[in-house]
Amino acid sequence: MNLNRRQALAYSAGAVAFVVAGARLDPASATPEATVKAIADFAGGKTPATGKLTLTAPEIAENGNTVPISVSVESAMSGDDLVQSVMILAEGNPNPAVATFNFTAMSGVAEATTRMRLAKTQNVIAVARMADGSVYMDKKEVKVTIGGCGG
Repeated sequence: MNLNRRQALAYSAGAVAFVVAGARLDPASATPEATVKAIADFAGGKTPATGKLTLTAPEIAENGNTVPISVSVESAMSGDDLVQSVMILAEGNPNPAVATFNFTAMSGVAEATTRMRLAKTQNVIAVARMADGSVYMDKKEVKVTIGGCGG
C-alpha cells in the first residue's frame, strides 16, 4: 500500500484527534467489582450493616435522566453518633460513585436529596460512615423505563 502525503497527513490528524479526545478504553458501565471496591474504600474495609440508613428511590423511573434520590440517617448528630459522610453509588453508571455528602454536628440532621441519571435498570446503593467507625448500607433497585413503558 502506497500512501501519498495527503493520506499520511489525514491518518496522522485522525490519530492525534483520537489521543486528544481521550480514547475511552474502559467499559461503558461500572462493574460490580468496581462498586464493591468503592464501597470497601469508603467503609475503610469494614463490612456495612443494615439499619439507621434509609435510601428513598422510585421503584420505576419513567425518565432515567432525572431520578430523585433521598438519603437519611437516624442519628443524634453528636459524639460517636455523628454521621460523617454518606455516599451514593449506581452499579450501572460509567463511574459507580454518584455523590458524597459530608455532614458535621452543625448540619443538625443527616439528610440529603439529589437527582441522578441512570441509563438502565440498576441497583442504587447508599453507604453511611459514622464517627465511631461503624458503616451502614441500604440498596434499592430502580427500574428505568424507556418511553414510559414498563421494563
